[in-house]
Amino acid sequence: MKRINILILGLGLAGLGAGMNSAMGQTNNETRQGSMQAPDAVSNAQTVRETSITRPEQKRSEHDRSNIFAAPNAAPSSPAFDNQPDKGKILGFDFYRDPLNAKKPMQTFEEMMKADVADRAKVMKMQHELLLRRYDLTPRFDREAKMSRGKPLAVGPTARLAGGMSWQKLASMSPSEIRSQNVFPYPALPHPKQTPGGQVFPQVQVNMFPRLERFDIEFDLPEAFLPEFPPAIFLQNRPELGDVSRGEVVSINNYYRLFKDLLTPVQLDGLRMLLTPFPQEEFNPTDDRKSAHPSLGVTCFDCHVNGHTTGQFHLTPDIRPQERRFRLDTVSLRGLFNQQIHGSKRSLRSVEDFTEFEFRTAYFNGDAIHSMKKGLTIFDRIHVSHMAQLQNMLDFPPAPKLDSQGRLDPSKANEKELRGEKLFYGKGQCASCHKPPAFLDHQMHDLKLERFINEPGDGPMKTFTLRGIKDSPPYLHDGRLLTLEDTVEFFNLVLQLKLTDEEKSDLVAYMRQL
Repeated sequence: MKRINILILGLGLAGLGAGMNSAMGQTNNETRQGSMQAPDAVSNAQTVRETSITRPEQKRSEHDRSNIFAAPNAAPSSPAFDNQPDKGKILGFDFYRDPLNAKKPMQTFEEMMKADVADRAKVMKMQHELLLRRYDLTPRFDREAKMSRGKPLAVGPTARLAGGMSWQKLASMSPSEIRSQNVFPYPALPHPKQTPGGQVFPQVQVNMFPRLERFDIEFDLPEAFLPEFPPAIFLQNRPELGDVSRGEVVSINNYYRLFKDLLTPVQLDGLRMLLTPFPQEEFNPTDDRKSAHPSLGVTCFDCHVNGHTTGQFHLTPDIRPQERRFRLDTVSLRGLFNQQIHGSKRSLRSVEDFTEFEFRTAYFNGDAIHSMKKGLTIFDRIHVSHMAQLQNMLDFPPAPKLDSQGRLDPSKANEKELRGEKLFYGKGQCASCHKPPAFLDHQMHDLKLERFINEPGDGPMKTFTLRGIKDSPPYLHDGRLLTLEDTVEFFNLVLQLKLTDEEKSDLVAYMRQL
């Protein structure tokens, strides 16, 4: 099936130098080779292997092929039901049997899948047309700046401005003027299919783990604007090792080989749990799934790949009704040990609570009834503590130009970066929320975006860390800001900072060093 997002990315990548293409190709080849050498153990565990039909008991009889097993064909236990309401039948939805989001009672999984597959191209075409109206999706890369493992940084801003508008003119307008003229360039980024919503994985990840593919929708943003795959891994208990991923996506296949000499037995067991699949809203054994075949589920590290992120998204579980929920980008687990609250809205107070409740909320959209139907798992606090122990080992990437207090070392930073730091703590107002050395304040803040656009706004959101921020595009809770340049433009408007073009560039240069 052709994927529009890959085509868009392909056009943008055509301008890259041959050397960069060679390097990226080598990385992709190594990834494919590693995948071929170690088939996904999770997929193997849930794949039925077809065998030849040679024995009499294997052959399907007329009885096997009959439709007498269907619920409407069941004989009533008493003829008296003919005189009772609805003849003793459930004519509406039968919760345990009928798929959630079914359009009618007794609708089958095959019917729902057929309809979703038929709609997929139209749904994704609409989403890509929306993205192309809002953004210039042709990737432009910085010649020097790269992520931790070498992926080039896409630069912006990518947002398309209304006709006759410039960033300077836009910044001179009041919030009410921007709203009345409908020219705010960063409205909320919607999920491609709000109902049913759910977890969506980037194509580069689906290529390696086909069990994560949905039949109803696909990922919408070009790979150029996403984090590295695989991401680097840094351990705060072994900082001298630097990146310990060794260029591999950590899975149940390889975790023991990679970490048996780096982690304690407790941490290693926690990693095992974080790599174990559990039923999830879209990936489960029931008819409620969005995977073509019944699934064991997803792992914590399917979303938080290598303890980081590759831009997977779903819908926030903390708001109702469905149309009021917003898109939520997967956040990195790097530096989790230094955070006092967890979750964009729920403000959980410990890593242990975050670990336990993430399964009940993000996995099942905050609906315990769904989890009871699709596969409820009760984590005991021993395993929860082991999982938390591992997460607390995940560190930020090295920042060689920062001192122990999180400030730039003047002997290592250039003038542009030093000017950016001064803006960060001064005119840019960034440090009022993003305080060093972890560059967050453990608080929740409301940007009141409804001042600028005819949307309800998001209310208070957790301050996310800026350490290692260059490794974590796209930005803001819903990923609407594709680059750091877009992020600076966004806050220049929202906070009414009146930054010059040079000041914006200096701020970006500084944030790349965090």
